[in-house]
Amino acid sequence: MSMMLLNVSLSPNPGALPGGTVLQTLANGIAGWALILALVALVIGAATWAIGAHSQNYQQSYSGRRAVLVAGGAALVIGAAPAIVNFFFNLGNGVH
Repeated sequence: MSMMLLNVSLSPNPGALPGGTVLQTLANGIAGWALILALVALVIGAATWAIGAHSQNYQQSYSGRRAVLVAGGAALVIGAAPAIVNFFFNLGNGVH
């Protein structure tokens, strides 16, 4: 008995199904909100860092500095998310 192997392929297309453009718009909106929240966290962290440094409060200064770094990292990941997903998708496409 001969087994026939099928060649399957994948080419992502958000517009191929109903609601695909809505999902793309939703993802863009969520990324926008996430960047706004990262900006707010960065500003609050910077203010906390400055107040803590001015008042000689090490704990407050450290918390503010950590908030600035985390908010910056979050913005970096949000901005790089499409490239990261595409990198791993293309890496997976290269497996034969």
